[in-house]
Amino acid sequence: MLDRSLGKPSSFELWSWLFMRVSGIVLLVMVLIHLAINHVFIPITAVTYSLVAGRWAFPTWRWYDLVLISLALLHGMNGVRIVADDYVHSRWWRLVVATAIYAITFVFLVVGTQIILSFSPTTASQ
Repeated sequence: MLDRSLGKPSSFELWSWLFMRVSGIVLLVMVLIHLAINHVFIPITAVTYSLVAGRWAFPTWRWYDLVLISLALLHGMNGVRIVADDYVHSRWWRLVVATAIYAITFVFLVVGTQIILSFSPTTASQ
């Protein structure tokens, strides 16, 4: 949002702008690695529950996936917030939309983090 009194972007918007650039570059590298490992080096038919459970037995893979999903969610929802700011002009509706965006982001971050960090492999009956 612009600081209307000075006509300058707020500090939050400057950090948001920087976050979008840095997270975009980091996400590009991480997604390319993810795609190479899961879809190029390993045939798609070999990606199964047991493969993922085996990977998630190592904390490094869990943290990699946690960072990937967190950055993707924050990057995407920040983009949605920016688009909403461009199209929603009423101060009241901006507050409603921003609150919804922040709430959805928080819920998805908590759920995604909980799933990744508390995952406990079970034997699947096949």
